[in-house]
Amino acid sequence: MTRVRCAIYTRKSSEEGLEQDFNSLDAQHEACAAYVASQASEGWQLLPVRYDDGGLSGGTLERPALKRLLADIGQGAIDIVVLYKIDRLTRSLLDFARLVEAFDAAGTSFVSVTQSFNTTTSMGRLTLNMLLSFAQFEREVTAERIRDKVAASKARGMWMGGAPPMGYRPKGRSLAIIEADAKIVATIYERYLALGNVRLVCEELAARAITTPRRRTAAGRAYGGRPFSHGHLYRILANPVYAGDIAHKGRVYPGNHRAIIERATWEAVQALLARNAKGRHRPHRAGNASVLAGRLVDEAGEPLVAAHTTKKGKRYRYYVSRRLQHGVRSADGNGMRIPAAEIEGLVAREIAQALADPLALADRAGLVVAPADLKALTAQCASEAAALHAGEPALVPELTARITTGERAVTIVLDTSALARRLGLPRTPAGPATLELIAHVRLTRTGRAVQLVEAGGAPAGAGEPDAALIRLVLRARRWWDELCKARLTPTELAAREGVTSSYLLRVVRLAFLSPKVLEAILEGTLCAGIDSTALTAPGAIEADWMRQERRLLVR
Repeated sequence: MTRVRCAIYTRKSSEEGLEQDFNSLDAQHEACAAYVASQASEGWQLLPVRYDDGGLSGGTLERPALKRLLADIGQGAIDIVVLYKIDRLTRSLLDFARLVEAFDAAGTSFVSVTQSFNTTTSMGRLTLNMLLSFAQFEREVTAERIRDKVAASKARGMWMGGAPPMGYRPKGRSLAIIEADAKIVATIYERYLALGNVRLVCEELAARAITTPRRRTAAGRAYGGRPFSHGHLYRILANPVYAGDIAHKGRVYPGNHRAIIERATWEAVQALLARNAKGRHRPHRAGNASVLAGRLVDEAGEPLVAAHTTKKGKRYRYYVSRRLQHGVRSADGNGMRIPAAEIEGLVAREIAQALADPLALADRAGLVVAPADLKALTAQCASEAAALHAGEPALVPELTARITTGERAVTIVLDTSALARRLGLPRTPAGPATLELIAHVRLTRTGRAVQLVEAGGAPAGAGEPDAALIRLVLRARRWWDELCKARLTPTELAAREGVTSSYLLRVVRLAFLSPKVLEAILEGTLCAGIDSTALTAPGAIEADWMRQERRLLVR
């Protein structure tokens, strides 16, 4: 008699009851073993190895016991697989087709002891496909019911499971606040409104050694304690859970849990995120808009018009006296040309500084602030200031009526009506129509070009490193390294680099700059007027570091 090797496969979807001495898997195995025993006359013999998958869904093939079963079938160790029901093997028609193909390739069939058919006959295959179709239909209907229940529960503000957001822990069908983590969330919102940039917030958190909270999964695996990533911060800032809401499928419902972030702060952050998102997708030329056009004048009241020039593919913007724009020279030659980035940055910073003290600004502008409006006003001012720091172009022309550039100061005239609309506050009947902000900067001239310089000698547009000067310093250090190692003479090196010996020697002197000067170059904080041309002029760099620093650094 031919020996037929039989293996029993059992599965249970949930873990409920598996801890019992005799559970569902044992019941299935006993029924299948009895069936194999009834076929002993046909040579059926039960293999001693058990293939049990407890607490695993039939909608996936990623099951340990099933994988062992398939591996043994592939090695030709099993002739018949015995099942209690076909859906114990799989509930997916596609997965079933794959399993049948694997069984056929190995010459293995399978039998269901409660459904009385096997895959060795065509009728058995037809019946099996029909049963699995109904099993898959039942699975899909069950999934739809679960989805509908989750949607209905979330619409009622319930928390329906999953990993809770940072700052919360599950509490039944709601969330409870973890105070220590909630403080970190509040700090993230506060710093984003102040800085207006996720990258800067990320850097500040890293500098303060603030990391993600340490947690443990239900299985006991530890995670967290790592620096915040940009993506993590964006998810925290955009998560409506922190404002006391529950989101589901693009809709937001009032939640049953306490909010960590106040509604006014939340809305200010969302507005700033939206503005920054638009800025990231702004067309290239949008950044070249001259936002002060029509508002910038000199002390004589003559308008400064927007102009630009392009050198080596880079666009340089200026505000130029109208007479110079039309090629007309005045008798005193006092026409000016101011770099656009400097004057625009100065105006934006002065307005942002005024917004940093909302009550003082409202008092000077004649705006009415009710006690109940104070929190919302503070959040709104912080949002507007962050937008100005981030370079939002629409705010400056909306809030300003006139900007006057003088030899010792720049006067910014704000439109109080526009300010009131922006902050959502009413004006007092006797309030002023305009409000002046004074920036104490002086104008330095090089020919017709004008640069704005703050007290101590720093350019008003400080903070942007000079990329050309940095490249020149790197070239100087490389050339000096080659000269020190006696690879080439200055004349030979100049010939190889395609420059004159005189130019090479002037550039090489940049290798002798003091560490403080080098640091200022990298940070963009050198004195006004100090660039690559100034530093390569004859006698520009002295050997004494202290003299270098007195001449080149802001005091």
